[in-house]
Amino acid sequence: MMGPSHALSGAAVWLAGSWALDYTGVYHQSPLAVAVGAAVCAGGALLPDMDLSGRVTANKGGATVAHTFGVFSLFAAEVIEKLSLGVYELTRTRKDPDREIGHRTLTHTLPFAVLVGWGTTFLCGRFGVAAVVPILFVMLGLALRGLFHQWARQAGWLVVTLISAAGAYGTFLYLKPDRGYPMLGLAVGVGCLIHLAGDFVTTAGIPLFWPIPTGRRMWRMVGVPNSVAVHVGGRMELVLRGLFVIVSFLAAAAMLAPGALRRFNIEL
Repeated sequence: MMGPSHALSGAAVWLAGSWALDYTGVYHQSPLAVAVGAAVCAGGALLPDMDLSGRVTANKGGATVAHTFGVFSLFAAEVIEKLSLGVYELTRTRKDPDREIGHRTLTHTLPFAVLVGWGTTFLCGRFGVAAVVPILFVMLGLALRGLFHQWARQAGWLVVTLISAAGAYGTFLYLKPDRGYPMLGLAVGVGCLIHLAGDFVTTAGIPLFWPIPTGRRMWRMVGVPNSVAVHVGGRMELVLRGLFVIVSFLAAAAMLAPGALRRFNIEL
């Protein structure tokens, strides 16, 4: 899937899940916590595509999300891609094909999603503001690039960077450490898993079972049959994107409506 679709799916799943937890009384979040969680989950849903770099010095090529912070994020994407390709080369079997790029390898695996989610929670709990603000900064930037793709491209990476920095620090001032920090790790991890699910239904698939070998291959791409697979940028992806938007609005409205109605009754 394309970047905006991944970001919208992350926001939609987080909002729908938050509504379900709130409706059943399992877990209640403040409106700010829900909004931050949705943004971080949207950013996390773009994180795996940081393994597709371009030409750093020319600021061209690569995944859309790799341009979030200009040449800085492009350089980070190149490092991640080279690392992913290195892991592929070290763990591949003779039956796995030769690769020149690391896209859809390490960052598109279940262990990566789990490790990133757990690592985010650990870092935030262990180092507090020194970890929370940078993580929020990166995730909010990725979310802006994905959710508001056209605007972000026209505004430029510097504007996105400044807004992300202000949003990260402002969010930190209002998040409660005992509840906000663990949810950051969960939001990032869930976002990565949603990305994997989105790529799983495309024609390319993902290395779903890595690092468990399947047959004589370690990096076997697994996905739905091509007859029902989503073609990147095709009509079905646009339909799904519209569905994600509808789910997001309905879930947000369902969470906000009870409080708004109670306030209306009191004032009335």
